[in-house]
Amino acid sequence: MPSPSPQPANRRAPRTRFADTTPAVLRLHNGFRARGKLQIISVTGGLLSLSKPLYQGSRVKLMFLTPKGSVFGAAEMLTPIDWGLQPFKFTRLHDDDQERLQAAIQSSIDQKRLSFAQVETYRAW
Repeated sequence: MPSPSPQPANRRAPRTRFADTTPAVLRLHNGFRARGKLQIISVTGGLLSLSKPLYQGSRVKLMFLTPKGSVFGAAEMLTPIDWGLQPFKFTRLHDDDQERLQAAIQSSIDQKRLSFAQVETYRAW
């Protein structure tokens, strides 16, 4: 299972918010399960809305559904931003999961770009 592709130091991985609410399920090594909602996602990690933050450094299995299919990977929880928001970084993604995630992110970005272009075209100046 390869790790996410490293990005050049001066460039961040593209990130997005999906148009629909994206539920996520996390499973810790002790079998504990937590539910959350995906707020922001990239191929290197993202931001989850959780009812209660997990310990920083917790290793979890993370699964969520995208418009392109399900994504399942291993992640490490990072320092919570506040009580309800916690970032994570992927530590492992299978190639097919990474491809689905990249396709879903690109589709979301393209859709937002198209929507913005349509607004600009019909905006009354």
